[in-house]
Amino acid sequence: MKIKAILTGATGMVGEGVLHEALNSPDVEQVLSISRRPSGVTHPKLREIIHADFHDLTPIQDQLTGYNACFFCLGVSSVGLQQPEYQRLTYDLTLHFAHTLLPRNPELTFCYVSGAGTDSSAHGRSMWARVKGRTENDLLALGFKQAYMFRPGFMQATPGLRHTLPYYKYFGWLYPALRRFLPRYVSTLAELGQAMLNVVRRGYPKPVLEVPDIVVLAR
Repeated sequence: MKIKAILTGATGMVGEGVLHEALNSPDVEQVLSISRRPSGVTHPKLREIIHADFHDLTPIQDQLTGYNACFFCLGVSSVGLQQPEYQRLTYDLTLHFAHTLLPRNPELTFCYVSGAGTDSSAHGRSMWARVKGRTENDLLALGFKQAYMFRPGFMQATPGLRHTLPYYKYFGWLYPALRRFLPRYVSTLAELGQAMLNVVRRGYPKPVLEVPDIVVLAR
């Protein structure tokens, strides 16, 4: 199948990595990147919309039709944030985006980048894990043709990309040992991107994908 995807978060490490895999896939026909600032990437398959307020998509909503995949890679760290603000930037923003896409793209597969340790009960002690868990649960209940929640852990960065987080650069040399001794928590960023593409192509029996699922699906 030919994939026409909407992608968010292209100016972050994860979004840039997923975008890289998508643009280099022969099955991907078009990627629409929606971002607050330019990604710096140019490619014949790529179109960008620069949009400042993800809580109000009304000005661009008519351009969000005709797609069969969404790779939602936008996210913020919970460090320094209280729950109301983190929830606004995580749960509220993501669900608003998903609600906007759903009626305009009935064949769409929605892929959400969550994180290892997310709390599916949404009642645990960790604030960020509760908010992420509630976000996952409500995305799965929306009614997309397919929806998958990706929970990556430590990822080896893709060489040559611009938005790799500093600590990944400093600790990347640990990757071979981590992959060997902690395989349930370690993958590559390229594997995450390939897994997201493959779940659009052929689905997966589980809606919530932990690191071992991501690695299997990337093959």
